[in-house]
Amino acid sequence: MRVRLALAAIGAVLALASVGYAAASTGSPFYGDPPDAHHPWAIHDQNRPQPKLVTPGTFSTPEQPGKPPSDAIILFGGKDLLNWEADTKEGGPTKWIVNKDGAMECTPGSGYIRTKGQFGDCQLHIEWAAPKDVKGDSQGRGNSGIFLEGVEIQVLDNYNNPTYADGFAASVYGVNPPAANPLNPPGQFQVEDIVFRRPIYEGDKCLDPGYVTVFLNGVLVQDHTQLEGTTGHMKRTKPGALPDKGPLKLQDHGNPVRFRNIWYRELPLRAVEGGTDGPISVEATMAKRKEIAAMVRQDAAKLKDPANPLPELLRLMESLVYEKDEATVQKVQEMAGQYFAAVKALPADKLGAKKDDVKSLNGAFKYLVKFNILPVDFSPNADIEKLVKDQGWDKNKK
Repeated sequence: MRVRLALAAIGAVLALASVGYAAASTGSPFYGDPPDAHHPWAIHDQNRPQPKLVTPGTFSTPEQPGKPPSDAIILFGGKDLLNWEADTKEGGPTKWIVNKDGAMECTPGSGYIRTKGQFGDCQLHIEWAAPKDVKGDSQGRGNSGIFLEGVEIQVLDNYNNPTYADGFAASVYGVNPPAANPLNPPGQFQVEDIVFRRPIYEGDKCLDPGYVTVFLNGVLVQDHTQLEGTTGHMKRTKPGALPDKGPLKLQDHGNPVRFRNIWYRELPLRAVEGGTDGPISVEATMAKRKEIAAMVRQDAAKLKDPANPLPELLRLMESLVYEKDEATVQKVQEMAGQYFAAVKALPADKLGAKKDDVKSLNGAFKYLVKFNILPVDFSPNADIEKLVKDQGWDKNKK
């Protein structure tokens, strides 16, 4: 009796309204290949989080610093050194200065400078200029350094100034020379962008050795260069873990090198440290898939509407893509059976209005069967498919 009443109620509203779910989708329900043992997301998965919105900045020139992107954390914007301190045990004020042109300038003999804040994996933007008046040669000319957790990206005036290759500007100092020397003349600002990924260790086991990529004046000079531990002078580096976070340090090498427009953006977690983009472990994948399935089921519950059951039903079916939960399978079977019966009970002149809705449901069943998420004989899959064929809705026609 209750089932007949429910069918009557569903049939009444089906005669009045169409869901339009398929028209709003990108095509066949659930779209591309489903998740697998190492990827928690389906291909073209609309449940996958959208990229965050970032307003882009503007590009710098040697004459004028550009504008940082909207999510950048500004370390030096040309006004003060409030974000910086002396690189000593005590910290405290630095003797570096902000000159009349709004650049941070090294006062020779004052020591390194470091940020008060600490960060890890990042996109770092920094602009620097060697003195216009050329003095010295090789490593004695416009020398400084950009240090990220003990890894130095060399700063040096190599404009018509040869030196050892692994000590050139934008080298990973003592490790890897830059692929090119695209420097502007002395006195002009060089624009440098660094992508830094620290090594990831689990005890003594290296999960990811870490890498650094560097663009200097728009030219790729370090191409995903593998890190080999902290760098140093005259000593070969040794692979090892680095801190999770650390300050940015700039070197005092006895030259009044200037810096401006320093900012960074934090990078998302890699798969080996809990990120879900790219191939991840089976355990992490299954845990994430379970989480996604629960989220989709919660969303389905919000769509519950006896007068319009198809959105909830399709959403529940979609949750099975991530986790084959038996309770959900039973509910899908029950709801789909009721929906089919209600559609079949419609008068012939009303049935055509349900074409898109029924095709959407049929497409969802086809997806789940194709990828062995539901068996071929799953009821009422065969009933829905037969209705589509009987009505000729499987043909490519309007």
